[in-house]
Amino acid sequence: MDRLSDTSPEARQVQRAIFHRMSGSDRVALAFEMSDAARSLTEAGIRHRHPDWTDQQLRDALLERLQGPVLAERARRFRRVPA
Repeated sequence: MDRLSDTSPEARQVQRAIFHRMSGSDRVALAFEMSDAARSLTEAGIRHRHPDWTDQQLRDALLERLQGPVLAERARRFRRVPA
């Protein structure tokens, strides 16, 4: 693997062995946990930089950060459509 990483080859080998021993459902659960943690960290960073923003502004910024500006704008337009 030639990707940049802060993980040593030895540590990566240990990680692979652990992941290999995990069941598929355990790996999926771990992926969800990691995704939730990344989302929480991203949200905390946005809130730290913009403490005066409303919850909606925070959600919009988080959506844009996670999905990109095009999909975020589509979601905002969809939200504005009257029911």
